[in-house]
Amino acid sequence: MLAILGLITIVVLLIVIMTNRMSPLVALIAVPIIAALAGGFGLETSKFIISGIRAIAPTAGMFVFAIIFFGVVTDAGMMDPIIDRILRVVGTRPARITMGTTLLALLIHLDGSGAVCFLITIPAMLPLYERLGMDKRILALCVSMAAGVNFLPWTGPMIRSAAALKVPVTDIFNPLIAVQGIGLLFIFTVAFLLGKREERRLGLNTATAGVGGDGAPVGPAPRVLTPEQIKIRRPKLFWVNLILTLFIMGVMIEGAVDPVVMFMIGTVVALMINYPDVKMQKERVDAHAKAALMMASILLAAGVFTGIMGGTKMLTAMAQSAVAFVPPDMAQHIPFALGILSMPLSLLFDPDSYYFGMMPVIAEVYKTLGGDPIQIAQASVLGQMTVGFPVSPLTPATFLVVGLCGIGLGEHQKFSIPYLFAASVVMTIAAAILGVIPF
Repeated sequence: MLAILGLITIVVLLIVIMTNRMSPLVALIAVPIIAALAGGFGLETSKFIISGIRAIAPTAGMFVFAIIFFGVVTDAGMMDPIIDRILRVVGTRPARITMGTTLLALLIHLDGSGAVCFLITIPAMLPLYERLGMDKRILALCVSMAAGVNFLPWTGPMIRSAAALKVPVTDIFNPLIAVQGIGLLFIFTVAFLLGKREERRLGLNTATAGVGGDGAPVGPAPRVLTPEQIKIRRPKLFWVNLILTLFIMGVMIEGAVDPVVMFMIGTVVALMINYPDVKMQKERVDAHAKAALMMASILLAAGVFTGIMGGTKMLTAMAQSAVAFVPPDMAQHIPFALGILSMPLSLLFDPDSYYFGMMPVIAEVYKTLGGDPIQIAQASVLGQMTVGFPVSPLTPATFLVVGLCGIGLGEHQKFSIPYLFAASVVMTIAAAILGVIPF
């Protein structure tokens, strides 16, 4: 009975989210509560909800303060010299431009926001692509690869997977650091080879690399800051902010202090250093509050869902029923198979549906068969809404990429999907070879 009720709950959740009949926030709260009441759990449901929220609170707190912290140091101008330096170094050689595009997108995506990454990187690099006659699909691919492989502990998929399994995000991320490094090596190699291919296609050499199709000299487009941006910049504090950021990230990844604590401390220090005036501190927090609140509310709603699904034992009952259909000798291959399929699954499931609906069931089945559920989360983040999100029609970021680059959705998907899928496969194989997940 519980297994059937759990299955119905999952199916209804997927349907109402994917058909836009309910927002993820509403669905993650309403659907499991109705299911629990229908299952006869009554007022005990509230205990399950509190338990789920309590388990997920540190993750939600980390995400909120990570957004504010990176927002503050970016407002202060920490990224400006880095961006300007990259634009100067890339020059007008396509191979340098493609690698510079990838590096710039990688750095901008440190705050975990794909939209911000695309809004800054693409307008900065697009003039070079247009003046040299380079394929703008390559620009779209480079920023997509960089944002996709950059699955840091405070990015959406990592946060969701940790919240769904109620484990510290560092338990999922730290074993994947070397795997991510291999993924980064792969995407920079792809970017370089595509750049060299463009040089051959355009017939560019050292003598003609700085000349556009109209014969005029080509150079990086200067970045122009608005008066509002100039007002909040703190260029003299660049090194202070950079050292603070590296320290926060280093301590967090090392695991000496809980991530939520580090980002809370980092946010306080960044605000006091850059904006000692109380009014400006409030303005900087308000500027990033919307993004922080939006994701935090979804994570707390996910706590309701996971708390009820776990407390009522629906998840356990579903897993026990599913185990009968999985041959014991095939159990160890589940993470590897999921890693291979994770990127294509981005085209079928939005992140909330997958990480809060599908992944917990798969993880529970794998746990029942003797595996470590964390390996399911690790396999998932190697592609599902990481390298898959910039081409998924289920995410607004995809349309932002094609809109900013001035290309069609179809041509972007046709060109980028093979490379993004290859990045996911390479990282999955690397994870298996390094022993993060079993073959």
